Amino acid sequence: MTIKITGTGSYIPNNVEKNEDFYQHQFLNSDGSTINASNEVIVEKFKAITGIDERRYAKKTVNTSDIAFFAAEKAIENANINREDLDYIIVAHNYGDVKHDAEQSDTVPSIASRVKHLLKIKNSKCVGYDVLFGCPGWIEGVIQANAFIKSGIAKKCLVIGAETLSRVIDPHDRDSMIYSDGAGAVVVESTNDEGGIIAHETATFALDEAHFIFFGETNNPDINDKRRYIKMYGRKIYEFAISNVPKAMKSCLDKSGIDIKNLKKILIHQANEKMDEAIVKRFYKLYNMEMPENIMPMTIGKLGNSSVATIPTLYDMILKGELDNQHINKGDIIMFASVGAGMNINAVVYKH
Repeated sequence: MTIKITGTGSYIPNNVEKNEDFYQHQFLNSDGSTINASNEVIVEKFKAITGIDERRYAKKTVNTSDIAFFAAEKAIENANINREDLDYIIVAHNYGDVKHDAEQSDTVPSIASRVKHLLKIKNSKCVGYDVLFGCPGWIEGVIQANAFIKSGIAKKCLVIGAETLSRVIDPHDRDSMIYSDGAGAVVVESTNDEGGIIAHETATFALDEAHFIFFGETNNPDINDKRRYIKMYGRKIYEFAISNVPKAMKSCLDKSGIDIKNLKKILIHQANEKMDEAIVKRFYKLYNMEMPENIMPMTIGKLGNSSVATIPTLYDMILKGELDNQHINKGDIIMFASVGAGMNINAVVYKH
């Protein structure tokens, strides 16, 4: 028996928010002081660091649970399974259903229960629950599905990553340009096929790092805004990630017993193009190797950072032939890797 992803699906919103759409924003420093640069210069520097040209925002009429459902429908169809046979629905997200222009997130019932409701699954033994694990949440959901199946608790699991980050960003914060919306889903099940999940690694760094990403007040002290927005200490996260993620990736690969030369693709969470390149270069340096060309498919330029949705949407797009010059073939060894709020890191070595 092997445990494999047998179906994939994704939902990429149609609404495109380009970099130039931020030219009219009033960006301020975290202390409320004025930034000594024009918005054009701010955006240009942002693009040079992150690689982001544009990002996607969900329609005002849909929420996280809706787009999670859209991706789930596609994954179930792609896997060609009966949805009533699902044992678990695991949904990774971070902010629940945040309705457009609402001041409060809605997490009761869970997003997983809402998705199950939308899927019209009658089977009460199909259990739905949410994973709040920062950007690595979808990978952690896959690791949990693997454990359930391996132990005999389950045979088929639906794992979804969905987020509408556009509704928790401070318009006065330059970092707001990073975030986007999207959803990706996979069906994980036991099969007689070869390959599947070979090894995994997870770590939480919380002694000094727990609050590197947090909910905070707007950067604009002149408005009466009681909402809280996603905030981060970008430099600290960058230094943390390039130091710790390559080690976790190496630990996972070494555990798998796979030679690094046989690794065909690394699907890494994308929050910053320069950071991802630094992580993967350092990972290969641990093996005294140069980073191979085309090893790290990127969607951040067009899709931004959709948190838990980044990797499953990337994986689905490659498998569906929607990413130029990127292919994953039968038998290829790939790695999923992510870092995010918590601070959490995880990785999976997988044979397609």
